[in-house]
Formats: sequence, C-alpha cells, structure tokens
Amino acid sequence: MISPENTVIGFVGTGVMGKSMAGHLLKAGYPLVVYTRTKEKASELIENGAEWAETPSAVAKKANVIITIVGYPADVEEVYLGENGIITNGRENTYVIDMTTSTPTLAKRINEEARKIGMYAIDAPVSGGDIGARDAKLSIMAGGDRDAFLTVEPILNLLGTNIVYQGNAGAGQHTKMCNQIAIASNMIGVCEAVVYAEKAGLDPKTVLQSISSGAAGSWSLSNLAPRMIEGNFDPGFYIKHFIKDMNIALDEAEAMGMMTPGLSLAKKMYAELAEKGEENSGTQALYKYWEKEYAPFNE
Repeated sequence: MISPENTVIGFVGTGVMGKSMAGHLLKAGYPLVVYTRTKEKASELIENGAEWAETPSAVAKKANVIITIVGYPADVEEVYLGENGIITNGRENTYVIDMTTSTPTLAKRINEEARKIGMYAIDAPVSGGDIGARDAKLSIMAGGDRDAFLTVEPILNLLGTNIVYQGNAGAGQHTKMCNQIAIASNMIGVCEAVVYAEKAGLDPKTVLQSISSGAAGSWSLSNLAPRMIEGNFDPGFYIKHFIKDMNIALDEAEAMGMMTPGLSLAKKMYAELAEKGEENSGTQALYKYWEKEYAPFNE
C-alpha cells in the first residue's frame, strides 16, 4: 500500500501547475524529491521540506514513485529516456506517472521501456489549469496497467477529484486530446460571447451571471471569461502549450482519417496570436483576437 511511511515521491517539473501539485503531496506528509530546470521555481517547495535533486536520474535513485509534468513531448522523452533519464537510470518496482500532455505514441514507448526493467508507467494527463492544481480538483485521465493505476490512485486522489482509468498505455493521452478538442472550439465561443456583450452595450459580468449556469455553461466560461473581462491574461495554461496540444490532436485525428474543422480554426487563431508575441499568455488571451491592435484579424 502506498503511504508516506513507505513511499518517497519524486516530482519533476514545478511550473504553473506542478508547484501546487507537489505542494499537496508535501502537505499530505510524503517525503518529496524535486527537480526542475530552473531551481528557483522549486525554492518554496524546498523551504517547506522538499529535497532538491540535480537531475531526473538523481530523482530516480531516491524515489519509488515519480511524477512528471513538463512542457513538450521532447521534454518528456529526455526526462524519461535521455542519458540522465528516469527510466535510463531507473530501479525495479518504481512507479512513474507522466502528467504532461504528450503523445499517445510516446506514452506507449515509455510504458514498454519501463516494463523491460520492472518499472510501472502510467500516462495521466490532467485538466483544470492553475486553479484545478491549486485547489487539488484536477481531472486526471489515466492509461497503463490497471493494477499499477490502482496502486498509485491514493496519490492521484491528493491532486484531483475526477480520476478515471481509461485503458491501456496511451489511453490517458488520447482522452486528453478529446478534452483539448472540446476546449479549442469552446474558447472561440466564449470569446465571441464576451465581445458580443461588450459591443451590444451590456455589462459582460452581468451577462455571465445569466449564461454561465445555463446550457452555455462551461469551465472556460466560468473561470476564464472573468479574466478576459478584467484584462488578466496571465497564464493558467500557456498559449504555446495549448498550440502543442492542438498539434498533437490534429496529427492523431489525421492518422485516423478524421476531419476537425473546429480544432483547425482554433489552432490557426492561436498560432496567429503566438506570432504577435502572445505565446506566453494564458489561453484566455484569445480574446485579444478582437482587439484594435490585432485589427488585421478583422479585415
């Protein structure tokens, strides 16, 4: 059984979401070993009792459950399979949980490489952004060996409230693609609704009181539309990472012979924003697509 008495958790990636997630594990009493490329991002965790590791391989030598949440599939591959990687330097009976949004193909490869040395790999991407991470209310979509999932589920319960086992390795990542596809088109609708309210001379905050709890309701409408209205475009989830996710989904859909017109349009709009310098803004910055300084979008 997983417990603070017999488990040392390694955590790789303490960015916008990872920092809060790792903090929940510390509060639950688990010994924690952390690594992130910029040590400053882990300073608060270290002050609260986490141990610093210089490389992912150093994490692998000390922890028997390792969680990763990094940026891109290339980062995931390096963290797990590189020279200083977790699996490259791994130990038998270690559980690894990748919570990055990555490719189903890479998730399957990591699972295969882990099994060769007696490790257990779970792909468990999340949804809920910085708010879900902060409040430990993430949705977690898990793929991999079912028994391995059940073993680490008590840890996942400290990070989220909607934790669902989806199937074999890669199934968690495929499910996250469904999530991102649904969000992509929805974000366009949320932005259009807010801009429409403003142009109609309405108070958009009052409009949200009416529409956010009705049939139009969504997480983005309730949590990101208020940020748009306030002019707060700080990242709960970076545009550059959302573009990465949409590219993965577009590639997977194409491989299945599926058309995704809504996803394609959202990707195009976000790519144009990124070209304008918004890649490090939050996804709610899609609202800027309608602002005067982006007038070429409206020609």
